[in-house]
Amino acid sequence: MKNSDYGIKLNKRAQLRDKNITLAHGSGGKAMHDLIDDIFVNTFNNSYLAPLEDQATFEIAALMQHGDKLAFTTDSYVVDPLFFPGSDIGELAVNGTVNDLAVSGAKPLYLTCSVILEEGFPVETLRRIVKSMQNAAIKAGVQIVTGDTKVVPKGAADKIFINTTGIGVISNKVNISTQNIRPGDVVLINGELGNHGTSILIARGELALDSNIESDCQPLNDLVATIIEACPDIHAMRDVTRGGLATVLNEFASSANVSIRLDEAAIPVQEQVKGVCEILGFDPLYLANEGKLVVVLKREDADTVLSAMKSHPAGLNACVVGEVIEKPEGIVLLKTGFGAERIVDMLVGDQLPRIC
Repeated sequence: MKNSDYGIKLNKRAQLRDKNITLAHGSGGKAMHDLIDDIFVNTFNNSYLAPLEDQATFEIAALMQHGDKLAFTTDSYVVDPLFFPGSDIGELAVNGTVNDLAVSGAKPLYLTCSVILEEGFPVETLRRIVKSMQNAAIKAGVQIVTGDTKVVPKGAADKIFINTTGIGVISNKVNISTQNIRPGDVVLINGELGNHGTSILIARGELALDSNIESDCQPLNDLVATIIEACPDIHAMRDVTRGGLATVLNEFASSANVSIRLDEAAIPVQEQVKGVCEILGFDPLYLANEGKLVVVLKREDADTVLSAMKSHPAGLNACVVGEVIEKPEGIVLLKTGFGAERIVDMLVGDQLPRIC
């Protein structure tokens, strides 16, 4: 459904009567017309989408009102199952891309939505996912302005895959980069780790585990704005998704040629998540999250930023979890509860595939 898909000029609102997706819904004809108009255009309706051109067009001057630099990112979502405690693939596809923009210091503005549908996919399930995307976009303050649809034969894909690309704008007063990290900095996170990965694992029903753990999927752009307002001099920031906190911090340490020391006792993890990890041999440091970010900044700014984070619903459980030290370069260390230190390496393999 790129706007060329959206771009069939409509005399009246189409209504999709099919109960399942067929190959005809990707053919470019009336079936595709009805699918796009009823499910996508009707749900994502906004002034940028309304002209139904082959692209969304923006005035540069209007973008520049929000900042001086353009941020641009893309991500694809293949999570299984499509619906899980606390969220679903539609909300995940919006929040994931919004958060990728936000942690650069950008104000997210616009998203695309491209979907690959498997023949036979239920139309009502698609409708539910698209409505979830729109609700998430409204909550995050962004608009879905263009997209694309493809249908593949049954068995050529697994139900539905979604790609979202996002555009945002960054003020020239903000310079968030791993190259800014220095020894003496401290490391903050905004809450408990591992909820998303654990909720997906339990939702798959492959293990005899019962839990009320929900995904932490949420937009982080408003929290980031609160952080930057409190302290524009943020050295580095990243959302903690696949690979978990351990992988993000290894990337930071390697990029900045520093070492990062974590305090195991300071890292927040829900007791239920700890229990699942103990049963299955997982490490919460490597579990995926979809509503957590890590912030690296000067030690003298930590209290100010921590207070600001705790004032926001997405940062109520924010805390300091570590510090940046000079050596050994490129290494993440963990101070354990026994007082010893161990190396926390980057994730090797995948604890849980198709997590987002």
